[in-house]
Amino acid sequence: MIEITRKTTFDKTLFLQQAKALLEEKNYLAALSNLASLFKLTLPACNWTGFYLAQHDALTLGPFQGLPACTLIPFDKGVCGKTYRSKTAQRVDDVHQFPGHIACDSASESELCVPVVVDGQCVLIIDLDAPEKNFFTSEMEEAFVQCARLIEQAYRAHDWSRAVLVQ
Repeated sequence: MIEITRKTTFDKTLFLQQAKALLEEKNYLAALSNLASLFKLTLPACNWTGFYLAQHDALTLGPFQGLPACTLIPFDKGVCGKTYRSKTAQRVDDVHQFPGHIACDSASESELCVPVVVDGQCVLIIDLDAPEKNFFTSEMEEAFVQCARLIEQAYRAHDWSRAVLVQ
């Protein structure tokens, strides 16, 4: 178990089992909505948990838990944009030190973004924000990277490419 705060622990195995079960849902919107909720329940100290979908020429807001957020993020902006371009997870300990950070919620201090890559193309981003610097650990990052792989498997199994997740 990973200690998140002095009062909360993060059980990576349980988290991934729950994510896998939720991804049995064939409807991508229902599955991602439930995952956003699972992320918030798993990491209650986060102020925002959710997804951005790669569509056309920007990242489009997807299912989430938290305050209203930016609806479109250009591929060349913010932590989500860097995640999209690099196709690698970005763990930012202090968002105020990240050049071009997009502040949808002024309470956010740290951020973790993880890409979901299918056939070499980033199709969506897992985005997590916390109101505490240095909140996300390497163990949390690894758990969400594994979750992204589960989402990629569901994307293929349920043929979500036919849904609105396509560019």
